[in-house]
Amino acid sequence: MLYYHQDKYELAEPLYQRAITIDEKAYGPDHPVVAPDLIYLALLYRNQGKYELAEPLCQRALDINERVLGPEHPGTALSLYTLASLYRYQGKYELAEPLHRRALDIRERELGPDHPATAQSIYELAALYDDQGKYVQAEPLYQRTLAIDEKVLGPEHPYFANTLNDLAKLYLAQGKYDLAQPLYLRAITIGEKTLGSEHLDLATRLNNLASLYQDQGKYEQAEPLYQRAQAIRERKQKP
Repeated sequence: MLYYHQDKYELAEPLYQRAITIDEKAYGPDHPVVAPDLIYLALLYRNQGKYELAEPLCQRALDINERVLGPEHPGTALSLYTLASLYRYQGKYELAEPLHRRALDIRERELGPDHPATAQSIYELAALYDDQGKYVQAEPLYQRTLAIDEKVLGPEHPYFANTLNDLAKLYLAQGKYDLAQPLYLRAITIGEKTLGSEHLDLATRLNNLASLYQDQGKYEQAEPLYQRAQAIRERKQKP
């Protein structure tokens, strides 16, 4: 997982595969402990765009959890969420939406409406609508995610900042600059404090705010943000 979060997929993949082999041998191929291993490897493939490798792993994890844990178990919800996320990455929104809704229903019922996993499902459903330009449906879901994250994780958590950034992007797409700007600024402030001044997520947020200023014709405010974002990316790309 360390390598996964560092995007060192070539190092993470054989370790995930080895974990699956060990757990299958020790517990059996249909044991619930195998399902998370499958999900982690599927997410790795998803992030690499290897969807044809990721989907059967997601399907197998879902099958294990539904049969062994039951259709209403949080483990089943995680499997549903992962498969739905994979479909969203591929633009298969009609397949993703019912899975996300089912995962959200389970998490709300079994974990509670303010659980971080519930917020995760709400966020993904919002992003799915956002991807399709369904801003009216996405906006209240982003706002609900923000409320949960602020309450449970705190107002300076990276997840909270990510949702601020995405809600700001939604407003920017609609030309609601007065609503987008303070959200971008807050997301940048949180990112600088929690992620550091050289993080790629911060570069993305700086670039987004620069785009807002550019759309408004505020070129003197946009330029230094673009330059700073580019400088971060160039430094991160150096060997």
